[in-house]
Amino acid sequence: MNGAAVYASVQQGNTKELVLQHTPLVKRIAYHLQGRLPDTVLLDDLIQAGMVGLLEAIKNYNVDQGASFETYAGIRIRGAMLDEVRRADWTPRSVHRKSRMVAEAIREVENKLGRDARDVDVAEFLGISISEYNQILQDSIGCKTFSVEELDQAGDTFLKEAEADHEQPVDQLLLSDFHQALADAIKELPEREQLVISLYYDDELNLKEIGQVLEVSESRVSQISSQAVLRLRARLSEWLKESEKSV
Repeated sequence: MNGAAVYASVQQGNTKELVLQHTPLVKRIAYHLQGRLPDTVLLDDLIQAGMVGLLEAIKNYNVDQGASFETYAGIRIRGAMLDEVRRADWTPRSVHRKSRMVAEAIREVENKLGRDARDVDVAEFLGISISEYNQILQDSIGCKTFSVEELDQAGDTFLKEAEADHEQPVDQLLLSDFHQALADAIKELPEREQLVISLYYDDELNLKEIGQVLEVSESRVSQISSQAVLRLRARLSEWLKESEKSV
């Protein structure tokens, strides 16, 4: 269903029909997201939260915003699921603290060396062993601060602002600029990290399947993925600070 048809259905109050048509989208996003979350996060809880996000998307969608309904709904559905994960965040504060420490170390090392920071570079900068560094990455898996989906939600504030008044071009421009900055940062990742991100988010392979492609263990794929997201956070840190000043 194209944007105009969805918008017409919204105006006509055909919410039930739209929910039935897009329930498979909610389930697909839930299954995919669950692959990066701890076992304590139940699939049914993600789907329930996603259905709330779908209803919000149906209520607020405006064809004049330019995005297709599927794209718009996908953002809303993921956002609702991530909100649910945040409310039940199981991660110890020490894991969040170490994640921020590694992201800052990556930023400083890359600024100093003028190239991609390797794991040995970051470990040396932090004064820890490679095994300790890899353990930090491993502990980060499932932590809410390590999701590319949530990283992308940093631009979600601008989308909510645009919903309030779709004639606010500055908010829409900021959202578009953030997504472009994120896409550009992903393209500049080291080859293996970029491949893992692409296989997971574009091809929707799970960590075990990616490990088979790369001929490495599932835990190693998890470490590569975590390091990739930390690198993205490090490289987008200045952009995010500037965007916060603009809002």
